[in-house]
Amino acid sequence: MAEGGSVRRGLVILLLAGLGTGCATVPEGSGSPRDPWEPFNRQVFAFNDAVDREFSKPVAEAYQAILPHLVRKGVTNFFGNLGDAWSAANLLLQAKPRLALEMGMRTLVNSSFGLGGVLDFAEDMGLERFTVEDVGQTLGYWGIASGPYLVLPLLGPSTVRDGVGLVVDYQRSTINYVFDGVAPRNAAGLLNLLNTRSNLLSAGRVFDEIALDRYLLLRDGYLARRRSQLYDGEPPDDEPAPAPYKGLLQREDAK
Repeated sequence: MAEGGSVRRGLVILLLAGLGTGCATVPEGSGSPRDPWEPFNRQVFAFNDAVDREFSKPVAEAYQAILPHLVRKGVTNFFGNLGDAWSAANLLLQAKPRLALEMGMRTLVNSSFGLGGVLDFAEDMGLERFTVEDVGQTLGYWGIASGPYLVLPLLGPSTVRDGVGLVVDYQRSTINYVFDGVAPRNAAGLLNLLNTRSNLLSAGRVFDEIALDRYLLLRDGYLARRRSQLYDGEPPDDEPAPAPYKGLLQREDAK
């Protein structure tokens, strides 16, 4: 996956990949045109919650208890560096060469001087991680509609478009080029997931205390976040807004 979208999915996604209420029924009045498959999604949500509660969360707590913070920070930096390279590739596909170059420079600095990304020297040099990009965002940038909201087993919140993007993220992400062989790649992917879940334990405890319908909270938060990412933090007021390539065509027609 895009060590940003994908394995991380911005990063809240992985944390909330399974947290839910366990309720498969749809509360009256909660329907949304963006979520026509809500009954099915709630069932998957409940399944994810059970997996997280019985397996993912306890393993992440053990991981956090055993490994010192410095080691876990190095793991976070390493996979974050791989994600930066994938973000740079997606920015290039989005016709944003300057931003792609900046993210590429960050990756180059950390890969060369940061022990393969274990140390984040780039941030000290002012090359901060300003975005996390994935194929779902790239497809959306060029006008591909998101489609209905979809909760994926184990992976959590998504849409039809983002789900398709996840497949490409998984097949082409940087991790596949760094680790040779199926077993090493799978082990690295599991470590990344475990480390990410561990980093989000505190946020998970806050989420667990929310008395509202957490399914709706997560759904609406995910859709709003993805829309913000698609427009680089400045989503238009009107909905739907023209895709970037449509805006270019309109400007050309006006000349």
